[in-house]
This record gives sequence, structure tokens and C-alpha cells, in this order.
Amino acid sequence: MFKIWAKVIKEGKIVKQLTYERDEKFTYSRFFNYLADICEGLDIATPVLLKTHIFNYAKFNTVRFLPRDFTEPPGFDKLVLDKILV
Repeated sequence: MFKIWAKVIKEGKIVKQLTYERDEKFTYSRFFNYLADICEGLDIATPVLLKTHIFNYAKFNTVRFLPRDFTEPPGFDKLVLDKILV
């Protein structure tokens, strides 16, 4: 089981948030699927997922997606995913 806290931040304030949890074991090969589910839950576009995003999440337990990571202007400053340690 794992949990991810997703936050949409605009002008330094959280405008949307979601706690994503799954009962399965976390695998990095499915990270894009988790990201797509989170973005669907937040009703935002899914950003482009790069290897550096996965490395940052693995090493620091957090990853930030900036407007340049989206194919269209997202309307917010960043999307932050934080691992919730259980």
C-alpha cells in the first residue's frame, strides 16, 4: 500500500489537493499510470513524465511538475507529488 499527496499550487497557495492511495505495491514502471490517475482526479492535464521526475521522486520522495512539463498552459504554477510515508 502506498499514498501520494498531490497539490496544485498557484501563487504560493494550494488551490487543489488529492490524496491518492492504492493497495498494491508501488512500482516505478507504473508511475505514469499513477500520475494519470492523480491528474484525472484533480481535473488537470497530465504532464510529460521524464526520467528525472522519477529519479527525484525516488531520491527525495517528492517531484514537481512546472508549466514547461505540460503540453498546454496549465493555469497554475506547479503540481507537486509527495510520498506519504506510512
